Amino acid sequence: MTYSLVGMAFCGWVCPQNTLSEFADRLTRRWLGKRVEVSLDGSPVRLSAGKNKKFHWLVLSGLFLLMAMAGALIPLLYFYPPDVIWSFLTFRDDVRLAPSLYWIYSMFVLILWVNIAFIRHFWCRFMCVYRIWQHAFKTRQTLRIQHDASHPDECARCNYCVTSCFIGVDPRNTETFDACINCGECITACSQIRQSRKTGGGLLRFTMGQDGVSKDERRHMTNVGSIMARAPGAAALAAFGLIMFGWGLWSYEDFHFAVYRAETLQGGNIRDYRVSIANKLYRPRTMSVAVEGLSEGQYHLTQNQTSFTTAGRRDINLHIDDGLGKGIHPVLITVRTDDGQKRSYRIQHLALGGE
Repeated sequence: MTYSLVGMAFCGWVCPQNTLSEFADRLTRRWLGKRVEVSLDGSPVRLSAGKNKKFHWLVLSGLFLLMAMAGALIPLLYFYPPDVIWSFLTFRDDVRLAPSLYWIYSMFVLILWVNIAFIRHFWCRFMCVYRIWQHAFKTRQTLRIQHDASHPDECARCNYCVTSCFIGVDPRNTETFDACINCGECITACSQIRQSRKTGGGLLRFTMGQDGVSKDERRHMTNVGSIMARAPGAAALAAFGLIMFGWGLWSYEDFHFAVYRAETLQGGNIRDYRVSIANKLYRPRTMSVAVEGLSEGQYHLTQNQTSFTTAGRRDINLHIDDGLGKGIHPVLITVRTDDGQKRSYRIQHLALGGE
């Protein structure tokens, strides 16, 4: 629905790749000149003669490195809490940090640095498959750039909007399947250049709907009902996604546990089990463990309950005495939470009669 309405505005306003690329462009113009251009098409880099100095190159490379180092921390936050990341940054010993983490972090930094320093918008123009996905939902009624062609001679001499487009699109002739991301840079550029020349307002603007129709018809074409009519398949998929999302919220289990064999000896008598409990809520919680099917002297738990301060996983060891009679003994393990929830897990324990 969003793509049908505003087209590729995600790329121009939200996408982190474009955000980093635009920021890198600003830094490059600041330290290497306003007309500098970085491209992977083989053309040489155009530099300002007064700023083509080693000091400027070193400062710019250092700024890109700081951006890459900051960005490379984001993947780590998926696996470690902030206090562990702080230990990582301050080189403090922490048992929760993997020894290879520094190498992994260095690789992320290198990849991001190359992306920021060289790739930039090349990814958006030629490599991003997400852009192709968005094209499938665009029509002539989708939000786009419209050009006022009433001043052809002035536009022919200017071309400032074209040079300001980092995607390489001519904003005066946008098509349904071009690479325009509706960022509005060309609109700003045209307005600024015409205001500086005191020739009036800009000749570019955002528009929706087909050309040559009235405002009432255009408004009807661009409302939500029209979008759903033009994309019935997308509407059905969106409804199905909402239903599945609601079902997932309704059936979500906020804690889980399972029981595994703690030994892997082939042909031996398994007597030890691992009760693995996972808390999925980011709040304190206490869970108790009970064993049914065995008397108190026939088993031993390392602890009868465990407490969580936040989301996490705990393991409790269960040892079954080797004095059980020969045969299969069903054992029911139950976990209860302090908020009244209960889960059970059944195992079949094979006893070999004291062997």
